[in-house]
Amino acid sequence: MHSPPLHGAGLGFRRDHLNALEQQVPDGIDFFEVAPENWIGTDKTSAKRLRAFTERFPFVCHGLSLSLGGLTPLDTELLGKIKHFMREHQMPLYTEHLSWCSDHGMLYDLLPLPFTDDAIKHVVARIRQAQDILEQRIGLENASFYLQAPLNEMDEATFINTILTEADCLLHLDVNNVYVNSVNHAYAPYAFMRKLPKERVVYLHMAGHYQQAPDLLIDTHGEAVIDPVWDLLDFTYQQFGVFPTLLERDYNIPPLEELVPEVAQIAHLQRKYAA
Repeated sequence: MHSPPLHGAGLGFRRDHLNALEQQVPDGIDFFEVAPENWIGTDKTSAKRLRAFTERFPFVCHGLSLSLGGLTPLDTELLGKIKHFMREHQMPLYTEHLSWCSDHGMLYDLLPLPFTDDAIKHVVARIRQAQDILEQRIGLENASFYLQAPLNEMDEATFINTILTEADCLLHLDVNNVYVNSVNHAYAPYAFMRKLPKERVVYLHMAGHYQQAPDLLIDTHGEAVIDPVWDLLDFTYQQFGVFPTLLERDYNIPPLEELVPEVAQIAHLQRKYAA
């Protein structure tokens, strides 16, 4: 049995909401996203509960721990498990972060890369290796970061564009991350968006963040989406077209019904540009 095509507005599939979703999936949630690390090798009961949803709804597989920018060897065993997991549940898309998160063990954070030619070569080789194992192109998510590397040789947009081209991969565009970085590093988010390659965009994320200071935002995924980020999503659809877009909520998770209006807002903006 094949799940329907990926489209519309989605929500992260959280165990916190599992009981409520089993009672009824609210209208307007078109798809879900899971982190494979949280479900691979799970107990039989949890696997069966997940399967009951993947047979009815499209799912995106969004990785957390592949560490594409890391220096230790790529975890090919994990990639093999992800490949099997995606085929088992008919998941068409796998995405990961343009970052690193391991050094002979997990660091439990998504850390930025220096914007250098050497970093490009390193990450491109690892993306190609991952794509060869998965036998498909992956989506690469632009990361939030808080410090600029002192050895940067180019700007962030050039760095992202070069990697996407040389690895021949897709862009998983996190709209909130663009806004967070624009505040933290004092650049224009709309101008940054215009530099990204429309032809490689495949998937979008929306999320909230924490404002620690006027010039410091922390990408927590623990708050409601704010108006400037909604405006940036509107601009993204206007510039790039409408793509499947997910609402992330990974911290300070409210009841399911409190997230439905934000999913509906994504859908509202999508309808605005559907023509």
